[in-house]
Amino acid sequence: MAHHFARGLLLAALGLSVPGLAGCAAFSPDSGMSAVSDLTSQTIHKDVAFVRSPEGAEAANETVRRLLSRTLSTDAAVQIALLNNKGLQATYNELALAETDLVEQSLPPNPVFSVSRISGNGANEIERQVVGDILALATLPFRSDIARERFRQAQLRAALATLRLAADVRRAHVRAVAANEMVVLLTDAKSMAESTAQLAAKLGETGSINKLDQAREQVFYAETTADLAAARQAATSGRERLARLMGLWDDGLDFRLPSQLPPLPRRPLALPSIEADAVGHRIDLQIARLELTALAKALNLTEATRFVTLLDLAGISRRTQDPDSAPFRERGFDVQFQIPIFDGGEVRVRQAAETYNLAFNRLTERAVNVRSEARDAYRTYRSTYDIASHYQREIVPLRKIITEEMQLRFSSMQVDIFALLTEARQRLASLRGAIDAKQSYFLAQSELQTVVNGGGSPASSGDNPTTIAAAAPAEGGH
Repeated sequence: MAHHFARGLLLAALGLSVPGLAGCAAFSPDSGMSAVSDLTSQTIHKDVAFVRSPEGAEAANETVRRLLSRTLSTDAAVQIALLNNKGLQATYNELALAETDLVEQSLPPNPVFSVSRISGNGANEIERQVVGDILALATLPFRSDIARERFRQAQLRAALATLRLAADVRRAHVRAVAANEMVVLLTDAKSMAESTAQLAAKLGETGSINKLDQAREQVFYAETTADLAAARQAATSGRERLARLMGLWDDGLDFRLPSQLPPLPRRPLALPSIEADAVGHRIDLQIARLELTALAKALNLTEATRFVTLLDLAGISRRTQDPDSAPFRERGFDVQFQIPIFDGGEVRVRQAAETYNLAFNRLTERAVNVRSEARDAYRTYRSTYDIASHYQREIVPLRKIITEEMQLRFSSMQVDIFALLTEARQRLASLRGAIDAKQSYFLAQSELQTVVNGGGSPASSGDNPTTIAAAAPAEGGH
């Protein structure tokens, strides 16, 4: 009877192993990078590469050198970072490690073979055992499915890291270019303020102007000098941040940036379905959904195995030899399992259920937040566009007209030099405001793309290294 029972267990074990063996995963040629490439190419339209060979490294370096040979646009900076940032490559290494977990979880458990020999007083006994974990074999299809969900999550996390890096590079490039544009503007302003301060000093020596007007010109020069120093520091820091994100060092640090931000588009984007787009495309939401699916499968597995935490089947072959009798062989089996006297599995089932409920609530909260973020990002995008467009179409052209008219009146001696300088300071403040407004628009445009596709939370509006307090217009002229 025992022999037939053991044979039945062995056949059951072999039968369970067939679907498990059929579902065994194998290592993919690209370690799952095809899914990452598909996801990122649909959103940012850039190439990604997992560099794992000298040939691949050389191809990536050649592309980087080609892109660095000309003025660095935002798209070029993003492409360089995706090929050259070692932190991103480390994320791809984590994806490759996740694939090893998938393959490991899809393989049946290895049987354990043991041999023991006992001898004494001329007799000896040899015992051979082959032990297999029946429970691990029976749950193999479930564990393999869960591992596939985890691997899919790892692919989405790698794609999310790629999008996050691209978003960071876009923001860093916008800020670096805006900082350079601010430096150029303030350099010209400093030259003008220096000349004005020197003129005021000479006129003060002759008694042509009073001390109040002379002090106004001196403080404008001093404030412009301080603002220029702050702008140069912001430009240097912004350039270094961009270089870090692109993974550049040594010879790669001499890249050229555009002299100014690109012009505004003729009209802003109209996105009436932005909430639905964000909920449908956000990669972090896709990760949360997969996590919920994996937890649901894990919960079913926990409930199915709550009473059996360990079940080993041992096939035993024992050979005994005695000097007074002929050798004889013994065969049998050994089944070991835990008896649920104290822990019937309720703790593990409740843990799995609460973990699932936690993930469900987090996913729901995230979906609600994503919709709000999408609405807010689009409103910010439209607002910054309107403000930047107002500067570009109204304020800056009007300031130019005023400056030209003041110069004509100064030439005809209708106004004095101090009225002209007061207008120059006011025009400078408007130009600085225009640069900041355009920078805010391009940052908002980047954040809008990030909110829809994923890649990080919107950056704080205060995190703006190029925004320098504009010098207040001088008080009434001379």
